[in-house]
Amino acid sequence: MRTMTAAGARRTALAAQGFGAAHPSTANRRALQRVLERTRLLQLDSVAAVVRAHYAPVFSRIGGYDRDLLDELAWSHNARRPRRLVEYWAHEAALMPVEDWPLLRWRMDRYRHGRWGGAKRVLEHSPRLPKDVLEVIREFGACTAGEVERHLELERPRSKDHWGWNYSDTKVVCELLFATGELSVDKRVGFQRYYDLTERVLPPEVLARSVDEPDAVRELVSHAADALGIATEPDLRDYYRLQRTQTEPALADLVDAGELEPVQVTGWDRPAYLRTGARTPRAVTGSALLCPFDPLIFCRPRTERLFDFHYRIEIYTPEPQRVHGYYVFPFLLDGELVARVDLRADRGTGRLLVPGAFAEPGRDEARVAAELAAALRAMADWLELDTVVIGERGDLAAELTRATG
Repeated sequence: MRTMTAAGARRTALAAQGFGAAHPSTANRRALQRVLERTRLLQLDSVAAVVRAHYAPVFSRIGGYDRDLLDELAWSHNARRPRRLVEYWAHEAALMPVEDWPLLRWRMDRYRHGRWGGAKRVLEHSPRLPKDVLEVIREFGACTAGEVERHLELERPRSKDHWGWNYSDTKVVCELLFATGELSVDKRVGFQRYYDLTERVLPPEVLARSVDEPDAVRELVSHAADALGIATEPDLRDYYRLQRTQTEPALADLVDAGELEPVQVTGWDRPAYLRTGARTPRAVTGSALLCPFDPLIFCRPRTERLFDFHYRIEIYTPEPQRVHGYYVFPFLLDGELVARVDLRADRGTGRLLVPGAFAEPGRDEARVAAELAAALRAMADWLELDTVVIGERGDLAAELTRATG
């Protein structure tokens, strides 16, 4: 088995995710699609402390771009520019290429009673509700769960004696039908899902494609290997939230086919798999702010192994117990995670707030602060915020204040 250095593995992983290359001269639709060809998915999250999670990884890789371009890829469709992305439970809720949707039909089958126990309870007391929801959406088109609820009340009156749902039940059933693939997301407005029949969201050739679970999993693992460059079995498993019993046979097949090469990485406690043809650059330069849900770092054990960087999101940690802050972005500089900043976009006052800034041990704080100040200014410009305001928390705060001023 070939041995790679930890530094080489790190550069391979960064190159696979699209880091180290110069930003395109024009951050257009084509540049955005190249990002998606590398990452294969963008995680969705409701937190809007700075910017929605799916927008940030694109900015980290190509710089300032028009977020409407991503919205168009995901939530609009016409003959000239067909929909390129669709929502589903990939790595949690995520946008992924439309052509990958059939690879998760086996997951849709497993979710026939919902992702959580609540759906089963709703079905027990309101067994007709899924059929009623589908009929409403078939008749009225894409709807939010709240709109479905209103249509059920206003357009389909019935005796209260036969009702067994309220708004939350309707939402649960909409999510159930989304999980089973009967509904998809036509668009989002104000981040609310507008559910529609999947047959009206996806093209017929995608709906018609049937892939057996082992073949689908093998293709998903292959996509994960493309996106990660080099990875352990748990890393590959995590990218699409697969199970070990699924990934191990897929890995054996991909190794036999010459698509993956088992390698040993110095300092790693388990074998790794190198994507055949993955590039290992001599150096990775440049900087990027990474949101907590960026595909480079959303697998926390992998982040620690690659970068010696312990990272946890602290949104749900009580404020007095937070170490670094509510919504912390790691800062990537020349292939290393060198700092982290707690960020908030105050759109009402046009300010990008930095309540806390923290350097990793042993870093040149003056250089890190100078590069970080430039990255924060670029983010503020992208978000159309006028000023960057540095707080007092963290060992890098004073240096960053000087660099920003």
